Amino acid sequence: MAACPCGRADARGRPLAYAACCGRFVDHFAQTPAPDAEALMRSRYSAFVFERADYLRATWHTSRRPSDITFDPGVKWLGLEVLQHQVPDTTHAEVEFVARQKGPGSPAVRLHERSRFVLEAGRWYYVDGDQL
Repeated sequence: MAACPCGRADARGRPLAYAACCGRFVDHFAQTPAPDAEALMRSRYSAFVFERADYLRATWHTSRRPSDITFDPGVKWLGLEVLQHQVPDTTHAEVEFVARQKGPGSPAVRLHERSRFVLEAGRWYYVDGDQL
């Protein structure tokens, strides 16, 4: 039972298993949408870890969805920290996070972003984000 890459833990501080956390959204997108913007953001991080372009495209809002998603070879994702989750109204949310990654032969880097999400037809979608 592998721990979820997003780092979410249960009430006792034990890491949640991928299947019980982001896996249910990433592996079963059509049947199980993420319940909120934070869960979607976490599952998108896991999709980057597992290079699941299908899930990333499906959860990207159509107004900003790229035609193709590529992954840098040899990148290792090192962790995710969610700093803030704000819900200004019933169909919009923002999640501020820091994700760390390391490429081959390069130092680790931090991606600090405030991402915007929208709820449409019962599903949350990533719209865009500001690098902080």
